[in-house]
Amino acid sequence: MTRDQLGPGPLSRVRRLPKKAAYDSKTIYSILDEARFCHVSGIVNGRAMALPTLHAREGDVLYLHGSQSNALMRSIVERGEASITVTLYDGLRLARSGFESSVAYRSAVVFGAVSIVDDPQEKLRILETFVDAVLPGRSQEVRSTSEQELRLTLVVAVSIDEASAKVSAGPTDDPEEDLELPIWSGTVPARLVFEAPIPTRNGAMVTGDIELPGSVRALLERS
Repeated sequence: MTRDQLGPGPLSRVRRLPKKAAYDSKTIYSILDEARFCHVSGIVNGRAMALPTLHAREGDVLYLHGSQSNALMRSIVERGEASITVTLYDGLRLARSGFESSVAYRSAVVFGAVSIVDDPQEKLRILETFVDAVLPGRSQEVRSTSEQELRLTLVVAVSIDEASAKVSAGPTDDPEEDLELPIWSGTVPARLVFEAPIPTRNGAMVTGDIELPGSVRALLERS
């Protein structure tokens, strides 16, 4: 498989509803980049565990971060591989039966090798990337990461070796025998909306003289 195609492979092949599958990097990366968080799976002390956490992508690498004592992060580092999933909720697909009803979604599953980012300057750069992944432009508005914060933080790189996407969209799939039933059928789109900011009222923020930053204003305009 080329880097334009991240699957199908032995781990990433979609077997259930394969017509919804996509393996091209453009589709998969767009889902990864739009997702606000991911779920990382691993084995800790012999037991399965999944952890919701933030992620940031650069090229064919997904970055994760957490405490140096994070058991799941340490376990995927020791094992040398990880599986990561993201899901975007796009709305409801309401058929004339409960069996055919579902949700509209876009999901991606990534499999790859894991390594620790040790270089302090590279760690610092990646942590700034995380800040901007949460809110574009925010890294230029906050104070710099301290040396102690840098030491306390584990940064992990996961190469996107194999991946697949699954997309459920469009009209409902009512069977022919249900089409004439007097039951409403259709879709209800959903999207993430950010509401009015609520300022913190302590320290320098008590007076209310600090303006809303450009990153937040831009976020609200996009919403």
